[in-house]
Amino acid sequence: MDDQACPRCKTTKYRNPSLKLMVNVCGHALCESCVDLLFLKGSGSCPECNVPLRRSNFRVQLFEDSMVEKEIDIRKRVLKDYNKKEEDFATLREYNDYLEEIETIIFNLTNNIDIVGTNKRIEQYKRDNKELIMKNKVKIGREELELEEILEIEKQMEDLRRAEVARFEQEAKKQKIREKEALIDELMFAEGDAKDILNTFAQNAIANKQEIEALPALPKVTQFSSGVKFSRASTQQTIPIIEEGPLYRYEPPAIPDRCGPDPPSLKEIVSNGYLKHVRSENETERAGGYSSTLPCLRALQDALSGLYHAS
Repeated sequence: MDDQACPRCKTTKYRNPSLKLMVNVCGHALCESCVDLLFLKGSGSCPECNVPLRRSNFRVQLFEDSMVEKEIDIRKRVLKDYNKKEEDFATLREYNDYLEEIETIIFNLTNNIDIVGTNKRIEQYKRDNKELIMKNKVKIGREELELEEILEIEKQMEDLRRAEVARFEQEAKKQKIREKEALIDELMFAEGDAKDILNTFAQNAIANKQEIEALPALPKVTQFSSGVKFSRASTQQTIPIIEEGPLYRYEPPAIPDRCGPDPPSLKEIVSNGYLKHVRSENETERAGGYSSTLPCLRALQDALSGLYHAS
């Protein structure tokens, strides 16, 4: 979206972060300032395609591609009249042909293909199916009203649920502060053992926590906004588990007891001349616990590791 620019004033999103592009029925975008200037005299046309425009038809561009905005606007206008449902057709093939016809009309209007013929086709359809279109509009309006009522009820329930959770959390915070203050007062003024007092308060805290956990949980939502109920239980039959023993049995790999010949001992390293080519430690290293026999022994272990005798 940062690369978008108004085609009339060339203002970009980078120069003006508050730039708001608006699109009309032709699919070409203009910034909000250019739209206001275009309609100072009451009417105007698109600077790119010269299509007559109305100020009321401009809307904020939501998608980066203006053609997507154009297709969405055309789809909304077409589907207001092409509002038949599957139950209005005798066969599924007729319903699919009807959906294909809708997509063809939307494609033609979006890509400026046979605009006049397509509009005539729409007008003819509206005349032939006037009563059914009005009937379905009333039906859709009633369903939308019921859906809005369900959404309003869900919103009210959610607000009540949030208020209850906030009140509960506030009470829990106040209870913790009261318990802390009571514990401090008890430790300051009581004559008993401090350890016993702490144990008593710990037991009371555990008891209060158990009481809180025993409270009834908030009601859960059991249906979608459309009114369709749902549950976590699956409606499909569970697959029976056939117990024929474990599917996989782990067997640890066989590792030989010996990882190669035994390296010489520290005494043998000193007596057999292994240290002739190893730098001897100085006094500072010896004081820190370092001995030249240690790196020599490690080198011999690495050299003999993994060597096995083959007869």
